[in-house]
Amino acid sequence: MRRRLLIVLAVLVALAVGAVAAYVVHRKHEGRNIRGSSTVEFVTTAPPPTVTRTPLGVPWPMFGLVTTRTHSIALPLRPPFRTVWTYHAGSLVEFPPSVGYGRMYVSTNSGKFAAVNVRTGRTAWKYYARRCVAASPAIGPLHHGSVYAVFLNRPPCNAQTGGHGSNGEVIEFGAGFGKIRWTKIIGPSETSPLLVGKRLYVGDWNGSVWALDARNGKTVWRYKTGGAVKGGLATAGGRLYVGSYDGHVYCLSTEGTLIWKAAAEPRLYGSSQFYSTPAIAYGRVYIGSTDGKVYSYGAASGKLRWSHGTGGYVYGSPAVWNDRILIGSYNGDFYSFDAATGDVKWKFKANGPISGSATVVDGVVYFSTLKRKTYALDAATGKPIWTYPDGKYSPVVAIEGRLILVGFGQVYGMVPR
Repeated sequence: MRRRLLIVLAVLVALAVGAVAAYVVHRKHEGRNIRGSSTVEFVTTAPPPTVTRTPLGVPWPMFGLVTTRTHSIALPLRPPFRTVWTYHAGSLVEFPPSVGYGRMYVSTNSGKFAAVNVRTGRTAWKYYARRCVAASPAIGPLHHGSVYAVFLNRPPCNAQTGGHGSNGEVIEFGAGFGKIRWTKIIGPSETSPLLVGKRLYVGDWNGSVWALDARNGKTVWRYKTGGAVKGGLATAGGRLYVGSYDGHVYCLSTEGTLIWKAAAEPRLYGSSQFYSTPAIAYGRVYIGSTDGKVYSYGAASGKLRWSHGTGGYVYGSPAVWNDRILIGSYNGDFYSFDAATGDVKWKFKANGPISGSATVVDGVVYFSTLKRKTYALDAATGKPIWTYPDGKYSPVVAIEGRLILVGFGQVYGMVPR
């Protein structure tokens, strides 16, 4: 009897071990790199994402430059550079400024929001929010020039729920003198706002996507995702795209209805969270995840078209240039992926973790590391062209004749040597 019991237990243990092994193999298989196709939901006739100018004469109106968030501009502006002014921000500048009406509008993590002359580096006006900030503003023509900024909760800013000041704000400032035109209370927000016509789109830590009337801040609609929304929204073809900390990318109509929801690949350990702001190009959605992968989904269908692991968190947002996806990983590697297939075209090893987003200017891709170094590489080959001993997150925006480089607590106005 005892022998029979031991046999039964041995069989059960073997079955359990086999089931666990099969599960591990299955999840590893599900999490493998997936190669895409240039003939499936890849639009080669789409207009090139690299632009030379933005609408309405605003040189750099929002994070990622345009509403598709492609982070790429074709201005003739190449390194090496020399500094013509330095703006001392006073604390960390995590996200780059937006530029319009002769000024850059920039915020610090401590809550200072300022308008700075792009020719002289002198401050025109400033506002102290007494809240933390981790987003770029958006600039638009309403009310003869408006700037829209989002704010997190009050310090300590890592207190995501509960307590005093656990909400956030959206504020419209007059571009000229900084007059506050309206204020909207939402959840704590580090979503760089998306301005499309008279609509302003933002997300918050409570998982909400907000569509606001840009003229007065009134709620047009609100959509709830399953996790915190920390990255910005992007839009193309009358649709909105955004990632959530619930491990899904959402495609919404401009009226706030769900069109599709796509998941990151399953993982045996940990989870997938989307901090990255998506970029839209070639009929695809490109986005990075904290699971270490870069994903490409069909913009129309939401189907996974390719994925590729990087070995570290991918917080940054993709730059799109010449059928390439350019993005860095927390393990210090910077990648150039084929936009159609996800094949690695080249890879560059930097001196430290890469957390911010890259920008392409005139065929040169710029990114920074957490060890405070900015790199400029040839976007076609990955060959180093220039470096600068400052920078930490998303390092540059560009306007005609001038590169604006974001350091840790300084912003530099630069011109070619």
